[in-house]
Formats: sequence, C-alpha cells, structure tokens
Amino acid sequence: MFSRHYRKVRALFGLSDILLAALAFEAAYQTRSLLPFQHEFFFDRPVKALLLGGAAVIWLAVGYWFNIYDKLESAHPRVVLRSTFRQCVLGLAALVLFEYVVRPANYEISRPFLLLFGVYSWFLLCLFRLNAGRIVGAVRREFGARHYVMVVGEGERARRIGELLEQSEDYGLRLCGFFSPSETAPPPALKGTYPVYPLAELPTILRDRVIDEVIFAVDSERLPQMEEVMLLCDEEGVRTRVSVDVFPHVNSRVYLDRLGTAPLLTFASAPHDEIRLMLKRAIDIALAAAALVLLAPFMLLIALLIRLTSPGPAIFRQQRCGLNGRRFTFYKFRSMVRDAETMKSALEHLNQKSTAFKIADDPRLTPMGRLLRKFSIDEWPQLWNVLKGDMSLVGPRPAVPGEVELYQRWQRRRLRMRPGLTCIWATQGRDALDFDTWMKMDMQYIDNWSLALDWKIILRTIPRVVTGKGAH
Repeated sequence: MFSRHYRKVRALFGLSDILLAALAFEAAYQTRSLLPFQHEFFFDRPVKALLLGGAAVIWLAVGYWFNIYDKLESAHPRVVLRSTFRQCVLGLAALVLFEYVVRPANYEISRPFLLLFGVYSWFLLCLFRLNAGRIVGAVRREFGARHYVMVVGEGERARRIGELLEQSEDYGLRLCGFFSPSETAPPPALKGTYPVYPLAELPTILRDRVIDEVIFAVDSERLPQMEEVMLLCDEEGVRTRVSVDVFPHVNSRVYLDRLGTAPLLTFASAPHDEIRLMLKRAIDIALAAAALVLLAPFMLLIALLIRLTSPGPAIFRQQRCGLNGRRFTFYKFRSMVRDAETMKSALEHLNQKSTAFKIADDPRLTPMGRLLRKFSIDEWPQLWNVLKGDMSLVGPRPAVPGEVELYQRWQRRRLRMRPGLTCIWATQGRDALDFDTWMKMDMQYIDNWSLALDWKIILRTIPRVVTGKGAH
C-alpha cells in the first residue's frame, strides 16, 4: 500500500492506544478500589484526570518513539506480544516519573494499582493488535472509499506495479487496467485479468470512468514522450505517479523536494528528516553542555595529572573528517608519549587493522594513558566537539584523513552522518572488532537510524565504559 495508508494505520493504532490505555486505567482503578487492602485507595477528580491524561500521552509517545506502530498490523504474534510488553513496562516507568515530577497533592500511586494497570493495558492492547487486520479491514470496508488506479506501461515494470496493487486490495486500492504505449503489448501475467488499452484512449477513459490516479511504469527513455499524457492528467485533476525504478541500481530513499518552484526528485542514502535531525542536535547540545559542567572539575584534575606524569600538553589535537568529509580539530586527553605520531611509521608492522591504525598494548601509551583509555576518559574533551557541532553523541567514529583516503567506495558513505562520541560497534566489542565489521555496523546504524536507536546505544555504552570492557 502507499505510505499515506501506513500513516492512517499508525494513526489508528495511536488512537486505539489512547482509548485502551484509558479503559485499562479505569479498570485498574475500579479493581484496586474493591480490593480489601488496609489502605483506602482513591483519587480526587483533578488528580485522576491528570494521571489518566498523562498515562494516555505516555503510552502514545512510547509507541511512536520505539516505532511500535510500524507494520504492527502484519507482525508475527510473538512480535506483538513482546513489543506491547516493552511498551507497557516503559510506560509504567514513565508514569511513575511523571507522578514524581508533578506530585499531585502529595498523592502516591498505589503499587497494586500500577501492576493492575500494566496487566490490563497489556492484555487489551494485545487483544486489539492481534485482531487488527480484521478490525482495520472492516473499518476500511465500511468507511473507506475504493481507490481506482490505472497503470501506463508494459513488460516487467508494469507487471510488478500491478502485482503490488493487487496485494493492496485490502487497503481499498483497485487496479482497473493498463495503458500500453505500443499497439501489440500483451496483458501482464497477474492473478486477475485486466484490460489493456492503447495510450490514445486515455482521455476517453478518464472522461467516462472513475479513475483516481494513474501510475507511469515506463522505461526512462520513454518518460519524455509521456509529457503530454501527464499534462492531460494534470488538467483533469487526476493524481499521477512515476515509478522511480527507472534507476534500477539506486538503493536510496526517494522523495520529492523543491528548490523555490522547481521540483526535484531526491535520492538520500543517509537520514534526511530535518525535524528529527534537529532534535538529535538539540539533545547533543543539552547533554554535552550538562556533561561539561558536571565533569569540569574532574577534567581539570585529569589534565593536571597528565602534565605531572609525562612531558607534553594535556590535550591532544588532531585533524579528523566530519560530516561529508569536513575537516575539524579533534580533542582528546593525551594518552601517549609526546612524539607518538613520529613513532607511528616504526610500529606500522604491528598494526592490526587493514585501514585504521590500532595496536594492542601500544608501546606509545603512558601509564596514565592506559587508565584513561580503558575507561574512555580520554574521550571526554570531545564533548566540546559535540557542543561545537563537529560531532554528535552517537554516530560513526571520526576518522583521520589518511584513513579516509584508503576507504573503498561503499565505505565512504559513513561520512554522510555526523561522527559520534560513541557508535553501534562500541557496544558490541569496541576494539576487538575488525575494520570491515566496524564499517558494516556503521552502515547498519545509518540505514536504521532513529532517536530511539541513539538512546539505546548511549544506554548500552555506559556499562561498557564503566567496566572498561573491550577497550585496548
């Protein structure tokens, strides 16, 4: 189905979460009130309304934040049960935090009530979601108008679009037939049988029949010949779409943008949602600023110890490659001897990575530096890079220009994301992983990026840093 139909389904699941969370809240409230416990349980109306509203918003926010509504309609029952359980557990934790922050008239939420609310909401949400296909289908049949589609094209490209339309019949889409640019094109091999009309008959069919939109699935060399046909559809007010698999080897996300009044078909192989990227940047600024304030006394002490235990500056500066290859000055606490860079060529035979320079038990490390590296304390000055915008809290680790010059072409895509203080492979082995695994994990991060994934990486990084696990 079209992505706009997915948005409708997500909206339906969001609305159902609000209603079912409210129902579970009331059921838990009434059940707890009837239980013969020692302490009497009740909420004043304003308090009850505040907590009920907070619970509904929290359940909805957790569902959207963790992308629980995406393709939930067709998910395996195990996935539904697991994701709903996680949503309820996180929702209860957030509700307790909400109650602690607002402190409504010094009320304390009863623990049996919370347990009942969690169980009831999990049961009701699972019951709805496991039957969502039938429910959504019934709603569409009763309230959704059918959407009639014609396809311009022939051969495999048109057949594939027709197959996708057939698979979307439950969503109200109806394939009415094909327009062929040539005179003798056979009908595509599909489950159903559909008429094939000469393209010259398109004006007549648009006038005599209900056609909601026309999809153009033609070869790239034929697109310029379709200009008059597209103009005709535009004048008739019929929505038109162009299949972009005329670019068969492009795996990017495709969307339409505008430069002034000029429409541009855009291909993006890295995250491009400006709103979510802006939120990511806001989180970076807030957390980096708070961390710098809290860590400032310790950073001054560490800088002093570095100067006292080995000759040289406390801060190591180096040129690194940032977003799209931009050069910036990268900061670390110095963990090596002062002339470490000049010693690099003599130690090249000990390098354990194919592109990056990594040595286990590097002889250039100072005793203080080994301790700093084990617990990643040497990375603290990079919070200033995050605050300046050179880096992010989460992203592929910044590489030196010499490493970037040795990248294979597919590896250069990691430069399309702002480099980070921590990354996905830092939570799954750190320095123990080989270079190709680093690269593949960075691509995995870029392809699956979300704000929730960033938080997951941050939370998984903390125990590894505290224990020093995986660091060399």
